[in-house]
Amino acid sequence: MDKKKLLIYAHYYIPDTASTGQLLCELAEGMLKQFDITVICVVPSYLGIIEDKYKTQKYYEENINGVKVLRIRVPEFSKAKKTSRIKNIVAYFFGAIAATFKVEKQDYVFSVSQPPIFGGLLGVWGKWINHAKYIYNIQDFNPEQVIAVGYSRNKLITEIMMIFDKFSCKRSDLIVTVGRDLVETVHKRFRGKKVPNTVMINNWINEKEIYPLPKNQPKVMEFKNNYGLDGKFVIMYSGNIGLYYDLENLIKVIEKFKDAKTSDGRNVSFAFVGAGSILEKLITYKEEHHMDNVVFIPYQAKGDLIYSLNAADIHWCVNAKGIKGVSCPSKYYGVAAVGKPVIGVLESGSEVRCIIENTNSGLCSEPGDYELVEQNINWFLENAGTDKVMEMGNRGRTYILDYLTRDISIAKYTKEILSL
Repeated sequence: MDKKKLLIYAHYYIPDTASTGQLLCELAEGMLKQFDITVICVVPSYLGIIEDKYKTQKYYEENINGVKVLRIRVPEFSKAKKTSRIKNIVAYFFGAIAATFKVEKQDYVFSVSQPPIFGGLLGVWGKWINHAKYIYNIQDFNPEQVIAVGYSRNKLITEIMMIFDKFSCKRSDLIVTVGRDLVETVHKRFRGKKVPNTVMINNWINEKEIYPLPKNQPKVMEFKNNYGLDGKFVIMYSGNIGLYYDLENLIKVIEKFKDAKTSDGRNVSFAFVGAGSILEKLITYKEEHHMDNVVFIPYQAKGDLIYSLNAADIHWCVNAKGIKGVSCPSKYYGVAAVGKPVIGVLESGSEVRCIIENTNSGLCSEPGDYELVEQNINWFLENAGTDKVMEMGNRGRTYILDYLTRDISIAKYTKEILSL
C-alpha cells in the first residue's frame, strides 16, 4: 500500500542548529515508515550567514536520510536588526508559497508556529492547495510572545497578528501544543467557544544520542580544556541567546558570583553556549564589569552536543516573565537526558517547571525574583559534589526515559495525524 504524503513547512531544518529544525528532522525521520515526507525550508542560514554554494539558485533539492528537502534561497540577515530579520522571513514566506507548487499533491500538511504568524498561514495555504488535512504545531504563541517581551508595543500590529493566527488555528484540523499551559492558551484565545481540536504532545530528546558521560570522558575533557572550564564548577546556559529568556537581568545576578567558590573548593564558571540577538549585549556587560568567570561558546554541532551538555555541573532553564502558556523551553529535555540538575527561572504552572518540581530535579524561582535565583545558585555551590545534587539530576533523566523519549512522542504524532 502506498504511503500517505506529508508536507512539512519548516523555517529551519538540519544542518541549521535551530531547536525546531533539529526537532522537525527527528520527527520527519521518525515517521518515514508511515509517510512519504517532503520538507520546505530555507537554505542553511540560522546564524544569518549563507554559504556560497546556496547563493546561485532560487531552490535546492536534497534528500536527507530519506526525507525530501526543498530549500529556498533567502537574504542574509542580522539577528540584532528587526528590518533585516523581517526581510529574511518575508522572503521565506513567499518562497514557500511558490515552492508549494513544486511538490506533488499531499495528503497532510504540517506547519510549525515559526516564523511567527507566517508559519501558521503557510499551513493554511498548503491545506487549500492540496485539499489536505492540516496539523498546526504551536511551539510558541504569537503575538502573546511578542507582547510578553515588549518586542512590539504597537497594539494595531499585535491585534492583526492575533487575527491571522486565530485564523490559522480555526482552519487547522488539529493543533498540537507542547505543554499543558499552552493547551490552556488555545482555550483562552477562543474563550472556550468553538475551540479547535487540540492535543498536547511534549517535545523530546533522543536519549540514544544524549546521555550521561563520565567527567573524565576524553571529548568532555577536550571541550572543557578548550574553553577554560577544566577543574571549574560549571553553570551552563545552552541554546538561543535571545529575547525570551531575561538573560540581560540574569547576568547581573551572575556578576555577584565573580569570585565565588564551591564548598569543595572549585572556582565557579558561567558558560553560555549558543548565539542570538542579545549575545553582543551580554559580551559587552561581561567586559565592562570584568567578569572573568563568564565564557561565551559558539553553538555546538549536533554530534558534539552530548559533550557540551555533559561538561556542565548545573544547567539554566529560563524564560522571561509572561512566557507561561506561550512557549516551552525544550532545552530542558537535553539537560535532563544527561542527568544534570536545573536552575529553573520559570513561572508556576508552566510545563517545564511542573516537570522539574514534580521530579525534584532542580530548584525553581519566578522570573524577576532575582533574590531567590541568587539563593538557588548558592544552594548548589554549598552542595557541590554531594549526593543531593547527583540524585537531582538522576531523577530528571529517569523521567525522560519513562515519559519523554523520541519514540514515545513521535508515536503520538503518528497516531494523531493518521486519525484525522
